Amino acid sequence: MPWWGWIVIGTLLFCAELFAIDAQFYLVFIGAGALLVGLLGLFGLELPVWGQWLLFAVVAVVSMVTFRRRLYDKLRGAIPDMQDGILGETVRLSQTLEPGATCRTEYRGTTWKAVNVGDVVISDGSKAVIETVDGLTLKVRAA
Repeated sequence: MPWWGWIVIGTLLFCAELFAIDAQFYLVFIGAGALLVGLLGLFGLELPVWGQWLLFAVVAVVSMVTFRRRLYDKLRGAIPDMQDGILGETVRLSQTLEPGATCRTEYRGTTWKAVNVGDVVISDGSKAVIETVDGLTLKVRAA
């Protein structure tokens, strides 16, 4: 393949990743491999076709495995951990909750399952403190 073909493919892969779809930074590294092969051809290093494809595959896979997670986390930011962010906050229960019992409650615009992990009954309309989070279950205690 001519050097300019590799550069065109690499540029299209970069553009597809950054502007059209969100492939979670896989296409960036495949595009980088294509660009590297194209740039080597541009600067006069002529490789046989099998050598071009081999270099492309090795660069794409090695760079993806080595750098993808770090670059993706740095640019996109890590997803905040819901468990640590809401511990200690209060939620108002819409029904009486006996110790060890469960009910549905609304918190932050969605419905959660609440479990009373304390020894005291939480009455209807009163506040409860979030102790831990287990999936979509809030483990609460009377405030």
